[in-house]
Amino acid sequence: MAATAPQILAIDLGTSGMKAALVAADGTVTGWAERPVPLRLLPGGGAEQDPLAWWTALGQVVGELGRAHPEQLRAVGTVCASTQGEGTIAVGADGDPLTRCISWLDMRGAAHLRRQFGGFPAYQGMSVRRIARWLRLTGGMPSPTGKDPAAHMLFVRDTLPQVYARTAAFLNVLDWINLKLTGRTVATVDSILTSWLTDNRRPGDVRYSPTLVADCGIEADKLPPIVACTDVIGTLTPAAAAHLGLPESVQVVAGAIDNTAAAIGAGTTGDREPHLYVGTSSWIAAHVPRKKTDVTAGIASVPCAIGDRYLMTALQATAGANLTWLRDKIVEYDDPLFGAGRVSRDEGTIFDAFDTIIPTVPPGAGGVLYTPWLYGERAPVDDPNLRAGFLNIALDTTRSDLLRAVFEGVALNTRWLTGAVDRFLGAPVASMAITGGGAMSDSWCQIFADVLGVEIRRDAQPLAVNARGAGWIGAVGTGQLTFADIPALIRTDRVFTPTPANRATYDDIFQTYRKLHRRLAPVYRRLNRRADPT
Repeated sequence: MAATAPQILAIDLGTSGMKAALVAADGTVTGWAERPVPLRLLPGGGAEQDPLAWWTALGQVVGELGRAHPEQLRAVGTVCASTQGEGTIAVGADGDPLTRCISWLDMRGAAHLRRQFGGFPAYQGMSVRRIARWLRLTGGMPSPTGKDPAAHMLFVRDTLPQVYARTAAFLNVLDWINLKLTGRTVATVDSILTSWLTDNRRPGDVRYSPTLVADCGIEADKLPPIVACTDVIGTLTPAAAAHLGLPESVQVVAGAIDNTAAAIGAGTTGDREPHLYVGTSSWIAAHVPRKKTDVTAGIASVPCAIGDRYLMTALQATAGANLTWLRDKIVEYDDPLFGAGRVSRDEGTIFDAFDTIIPTVPPGAGGVLYTPWLYGERAPVDDPNLRAGFLNIALDTTRSDLLRAVFEGVALNTRWLTGAVDRFLGAPVASMAITGGGAMSDSWCQIFADVLGVEIRRDAQPLAVNARGAGWIGAVGTGQLTFADIPALIRTDRVFTPTPANRATYDDIFQTYRKLHRRLAPVYRRLNRRADPT
């Protein structure tokens, strides 16, 4: 019997929960396990998760993998993680968390950001002089919504001064997982990005900018050292090895945040080859050779796993979250969709039920439009006040119409984003890989093809993209392959092409969608200003 190929334990920690898989250098994913982790939404725009719950869940999923695939687990020589980004955890000198993780959805730091970085003249509450410096050095700037570590750290400093005084380091989600694995406090070139403290002008030499650090309001000794995503940062600590059931000799590669890892896992490692990730949030990303920023659309190319390249990322705040909302708030437990064993109440198989309904509704959803801004938006507009809504509901509107409208609304928002991506890349996108949980829906893939007017190539294992990306980053870090080898290893499940008969319908709907944003944005600003933590 052939020996089991060396395996990478790929950790995939998203907003919805902890996942793990066993990945070989050729991209074969053996085994998959996951556990949900709660997200706590708090008054004033707060959103938090418990890091210790992540660690507990990691032990559980690795244990499940070991029971199902003992030979592959015994073949693990490397651990590498992909995690949600833009979270912040204050840790003490002993490495234990002093706070819950302040999530990438958390907006409570916005006012603190303005106080720290205000000045005249100002744009969105921040000094234009500072903004120019951020753009020149980092390629971006703190989100005025407060949804990144630059604001999170100030929130801790100003509202939790005793915690701030005890803080040895502020860590992103990935950094804390790596600390638990190795005992070493580091940040990767991509996890540190949204602290907005680094000079990113040379992709292979990302370092803290003394000027930005001096201006940020956070003591420099609370900032972790920076490493490359492919660096081997150590081996498992005895406690981590015992928790995971692995030898202490297993190497840990630094890994990457989710959009960086997905760009590797999707196989889009060449220049200007975009992929569309559809998960809780959504993004379009592509590797590019140069640093560039589109201030208006909120798109930038930033450091990534490939040391001599940047990653253009255009982020939408909520995508699959709209379906989760629909499932949990509109489709009840006694709904016929879940009756008679037709489908289990589970985020994966719910697409099977939805896919039986969506094709019965013609394009346009019976005239119903849906705006998918459940938690504001990041790109192509950065506006925390936007909210979701159904429009043009009539007496004869059915629930099936509403369902299709949700799928179409996310796709329409992606088309809006794609226009900015085309300008950024310098040419219209003609073909795009799709991955993430949303790619499991045949109907949604076809809707994306029709609404965007581009070929959509579906990953054969769309749920595994982050884990596969982490696995491949781990394999590159330990010398098992190179990034140039990866495109030949990708497996495409199906190609969806635009339906010519639907083009005029969606062109017309898209124009209406854009008008809705222009008309509704001021309304949402008035309605939500009390809830706006800024």
